[in-house]
Amino acid sequence: MKFTFIIDPIQRLDPGHDTSVALMEAAQLLGHDVWITQANQLSVAEGKAWAIAQPVNLTPAQLVEGRWLVQPQWYTVGDRTLVPLETMDAVFMRTDPPVNVPYLYATYILDYLDPAQTLVVNSPNRVAPGK
Repeated sequence: MKFTFIIDPIQRLDPGHDTSVALMEAAQLLGHDVWITQANQLSVAEGKAWAIAQPVNLTPAQLVEGRWLVQPQWYTVGDRTLVPLETMDAVFMRTDPPVNVPYLYATYILDYLDPAQTLVVNSPNRVAPGK
């Protein structure tokens, strides 16, 4: 399966603590293709949601004596590619607050995905207060 994670810049994530990294590592260990993008890299063209995304390969953190040990170079990324998000099996919305303009645009763009074709995990319109 192919998964895209909409995350904050990967170099700012803490691989020994961040749950987005843990989810990506788990997906990779299960044999899935993992791609990353950011909210400001999403767009709509021809009625479809698109992302400038890149494949990522993670070196999982290791739990040693109750502490997570992380390699200095814990990820490598491939070339950026414009991809239609409908070709992904799931898209994970994993950005941290604040709710800003790119985040709001991302919520609208993810609405273009057919839920019968591509699962949106942490869909912004599902995690909003009162829903």
